[in-house]
Amino acid sequence: MNQSEIAKYFKDFESKRERTIVIVDFGNVFKWYASLKWPVGIQQLGQLVKNFSTGKKFLRRFYYGSDYGPNEKRPVFDPRSKANLDMAKMNGFEIQTKPVKYIRDKNYEGGFARKCDLDVEITVDLIRERDNYDTIILFSGDGDLMYAIRFLKENFQKECFVFGARDHIGREIFDCKKEGIIKDVFYAEDFEYRLNKDRFRR
Repeated sequence: MNQSEIAKYFKDFESKRERTIVIVDFGNVFKWYASLKWPVGIQQLGQLVKNFSTGKKFLRRFYYGSDYGPNEKRPVFDPRSKANLDMAKMNGFEIQTKPVKYIRDKNYEGGFARKCDLDVEITVDLIRERDNYDTIILFSGDGDLMYAIRFLKENFQKECFVFGARDHIGREIFDCKKEGIIKDVFYAEDFEYRLNKDRFRR
């Protein structure tokens, strides 16, 4: 999509904004850097989301782990984790978080693998809030969420659009698009002028 096509899409989406829920799985979005080669900014993300969802904060949801480090007896909030959660709150998102797990693994730098999967929380929230929205905007290329999206489409006729980086979109998402479970897939690359927090520094 080029910028004029995106502008037209936003205009056509205007009538849906009151009843649209936006789900940002920022742990997944953060990984897009590997293929995009530019960072998705949370402030920029917040501005983009306003084109899809109105001022109802509980319908603009941000999922990201609270990283307190591997020592559970002396937890120290990781500065990057805290900064991301603070920035999301400042930009009008409803925050959903839980502690990051540190799993001993010698194959990782520092001897630990970090894990914080929020798919269950996303699924529960989508089902819990189902009476408050008709459309889902999902910022995640995680194919595991398609089981929940399929349930919501088949049982409650919810419409879903997926945002992802081209190299970070699960095969299950494209399968669901072919079946009509997913309405459309948007590529973050096409929205660089909206999402890249470093775009003015070049």
